[in-house]
Amino acid sequence: MLDRKKPELLMPASSLEVLKTAIVYGADAVYIGGEMYGLRAKAKNFSMQEMQEGIGYAHKHGKKVYVTANITAHNRDLAGVKEYFTELAAFPQGMVPDALIISDPGVFEIAKEAAPGIELHISTQANNVNYHTLRFWHKLGASRVVTARELSIAEIAELRANIPEELEIETFIHGAMCISYSGRCLLSNYFTGRDANLGACTHPCRWKYYLMEETRPGEYLPVFENDRGTYIFNSKDLCMIEYIPELVAAGIDSFKVEGRMKTALYVAAVARTYRRAIDDFFQSEELYRKNLSYYREEIAKCTYRQYTTGFFFQKPSPDAQIYDNNTYVKEYKYLGIVRSVKDGWCEMEQRNKFCVGDQAEAMEFLGENIPVKVLAIKDEEGNQMESCPHPQQKIFVRFDKELCENELVRQKESDQ
Repeated sequence: MLDRKKPELLMPASSLEVLKTAIVYGADAVYIGGEMYGLRAKAKNFSMQEMQEGIGYAHKHGKKVYVTANITAHNRDLAGVKEYFTELAAFPQGMVPDALIISDPGVFEIAKEAAPGIELHISTQANNVNYHTLRFWHKLGASRVVTARELSIAEIAELRANIPEELEIETFIHGAMCISYSGRCLLSNYFTGRDANLGACTHPCRWKYYLMEETRPGEYLPVFENDRGTYIFNSKDLCMIEYIPELVAAGIDSFKVEGRMKTALYVAAVARTYRRAIDDFFQSEELYRKNLSYYREEIAKCTYRQYTTGFFFQKPSPDAQIYDNNTYVKEYKYLGIVRSVKDGWCEMEQRNKFCVGDQAEAMEFLGENIPVKVLAIKDEEGNQMESCPHPQQKIFVRFDKELCENELVRQKESDQ
């Protein structure tokens, strides 16, 4: 339908399970963090062995994996960074990362020396807001630049028109927003000593704030901004599912979803919805427009903070913040992933409690949601159970419909 190349759908993964989920639910590529040098120290992250297994799994399915190493490095980090990149470059054939995501110029130079066969992508943390900056990184050897979140669609289109065709543009199109410019925040370090730019952010933008004035012992006046509330930094989440045509027209090569601390359920729901929206649009814009209500409904089933279009069309107004709370909208809970199916029994690892007789929903890979009923549950020893209350317990479940390996099962909160 279009002469433009279909953009890559790039999903986050906090673990090997989530990586595999992203792949089967439609991601073209996944970005992950190792146990060091990424900006999500509190995520589960990947050991070297898990990283090899995950990359091998992705490559077997024709997909890519990018490894984040986007800290702002201090002198004490440099020797370890070099050793880390050298080890990644020495992974067995078929298991080498497809790219490293880097923000620090010094780390970039080390990567060129230690891992010359791995592509280099420039993180949003590098504050990439103009085409001279993109040209600069391209001359140094970068194959892709992740744009700053503060850019509009018009500005991204201007970038595309003024950089070499082979230099790719990656842009965040869904997920949590940051209060600080391109995510370079000092609040966490100031308040707690944990540096966001070294991967240890405590997310002070989500905290509730009070004036340091006691009204009575132990009670403080709340901080109000225009009488709206006390969560003065708490941004709504970005969602561009209704604007795929505009994103494609801007010349973005990779649609990036935020969330390396999100669950497999979140990743599956977001990946599946954007996969279908992108594919529908490239089949015909009419089909895409026809299915907009489906995309809206499915993306609303994710856990989210309310949605905004961020900076894409204009600078965010005060309405882009949530002042009265920092809670998520959550309509569904994650029951588990089907590991295998034998004689009608689905092997699963429990993620939230459910009971015999409950109604649930199986998420098919291509977009359909299949209502299912829990007929029976048993433990590893074959003992029948009325419910599964223990987190991460290995269980076997019989549903009233046949499910497939790797399918996720979720439950509407009202159906429990």
